[in-house]
Amino acid sequence: MISLLLIDDHFVVRSGLVASLELEDDLKVVGETDRGEEASALYAKKQPDVVLMDLQLPGIGGIEATAALLRDHASARVLVFSTFARDDEIQAALKAGALGYLQKSSSREALLTAIRTVAKGERSLPPDIAQRLKDRLAEPEITPREREILALVTQGRANKEIAAILGIGEDTVKQHVSRILMKLKVNDRAQATAEAIRRGLVRV
Repeated sequence: MISLLLIDDHFVVRSGLVASLELEDDLKVVGETDRGEEASALYAKKQPDVVLMDLQLPGIGGIEATAALLRDHASARVLVFSTFARDDEIQAALKAGALGYLQKSSSREALLTAIRTVAKGERSLPPDIAQRLKDRLAEPEITPREREILALVTQGRANKEIAAILGIGEDTVKQHVSRILMKLKVNDRAQATAEAIRRGLVRV
């Protein structure tokens, strides 16, 4: 029997998961909460085999909650179950200690497979996400300054405006923008904006 702790701020989602997962003979939901702050204490009380963690939570988010949970309980096995699949968030969740990542739009079969895989202490990522992360490791990293400029580019700011906001020369901004386009493998600012949003490099 695999015991599960659900951490999701939507009651309807948790109720649906309980009803669906407990149709399986080997799965049992032993606890649930809508707040990341309660994850560690509830884990200590229920000792679940797998924690199903949402990312978008009131208070501390799922990534911070995962990191805190693993600090207190090093053997905890976390499967992030999120609406989003932004590369930066996936990487951050895995760095925080999560063993798996799955979108809520995935099939029931994919969720069951992911839960059973994580319960064995193994990494679980959809093939497309695993490939994206592998590809990103081979790409040059976006620096903190480039992220600042990228955020302003996505707001539609011109180079002159960006230079004034950051207190740097316009030519310097142009150089940064050129490097950003190269690193993101895009041709213009519009494509850079779309790619930055897809990767989770900027907030919208």
